[in-house]
Amino acid sequence: MSPNSTESIRPFLEDRHVELAKELLRFARSEIAPLAPAENDQAARAQARRLLTLLGDAGWFRYAIPDEGGSPDLRACCLAREALGAASPLADAVFALQALGGHPILRAGGAEVRGRWLPEIAAGRAMAAFAMTEAAAGSDAGAIETTARRDGDDYVLSGRKSLISNAGLADVYTVFASTDSAAGSRGLSAFVVPAATPGFEFTGAQILAEPHPLGEIAFDGCRVPASARLGEEGEGYRIGLATLDRLRATVAAAACGMARRALDEALAHVRERRQFGKPLAAFQLTQQKIARMAIDLDAARLLTYRAAWKADAGVERVTLESAMAKAYATEAAQRVVDDAVQLLGGRGVLAASPVDRLYRSVRALRIYEGTTEIQHLVVARHVLGTQQPG
Repeated sequence: MSPNSTESIRPFLEDRHVELAKELLRFARSEIAPLAPAENDQAARAQARRLLTLLGDAGWFRYAIPDEGGSPDLRACCLAREALGAASPLADAVFALQALGGHPILRAGGAEVRGRWLPEIAAGRAMAAFAMTEAAAGSDAGAIETTARRDGDDYVLSGRKSLISNAGLADVYTVFASTDSAAGSRGLSAFVVPAATPGFEFTGAQILAEPHPLGEIAFDGCRVPASARLGEEGEGYRIGLATLDRLRATVAAAACGMARRALDEALAHVRERRQFGKPLAAFQLTQQKIARMAIDLDAARLLTYRAAWKADAGVERVTLESAMAKAYATEAAQRVVDDAVQLLGGRGVLAASPVDRLYRSVRALRIYEGTTEIQHLVVARHVLGTQQPG
């Protein structure tokens, strides 16, 4: 079975998804794959903007940010991230951040905020970002130190955020800040902050092994109107968790795309490369790696599209399914990419090699939007019947 086939996940897809998968694959191969990979942070930022326009003009963001009143088609989002992840991890990140930054606005924004930003994000005219992480607050959102103080009809934000994708590049940020420091995570609120707001500052890039727009931002007396708040005071943590809960399966899909590309590269190599008078594919140890890679990929895709299917069916919480999908798919993708590097040998560790770039890109998926360890805790609490309310 081809790793690009939708046959194994067909029970979770509608006919329109099967056709969409073909269209996405053609687009990714013709428009995204030919782009030269960015070699440094500056090039990645320039290419991210180009990709934003390319994806926006093609209409792909409509699956993540649908028309007013609609809900994201998560199976379509997964298909998009799988196709983009295979072609370009940077293109996948651009798509993902539009969804991640835009979903809280879609879910909890007032009419003014929704009308101002959702059409721009959906069209790729405005780049979005999701600003929750801080130097001392990763998995523990209750440790967030950025504050939002009510001042008349406004809120005044103060603090710093770290490890923010699209930092310094985004046009609008969904920002999580404390409006009640004594309440911990239950005192968090969410705000929409345009990049041009006085008191907002991009303080510097943070460089990843594989170029990706990442950095730190700061708020120094940054004033936004009360209408910029998403939901009520104290609902930020719930909004953030709900966003991650719905979109976490798409991270798993991106991992599947990267694993699929690694398997494709490995298959092409072992069929062509000859050692000791025969193709590498003829050796049993090679076959064992290929088999493990294919099994890992198939299992990851089944968990991923099960989670997205349940969400699209209207199930309010898919916390367990999404946690299983992300934990398994991202760890499996790491194994698949690592096996691909091993099979390619010296060629696999060359900086220009696709599998070396995948090796640098896939590692972050096991951390962002909830580490594997956090996903294991979520799964264990459900299995043990001790899950804690969000």
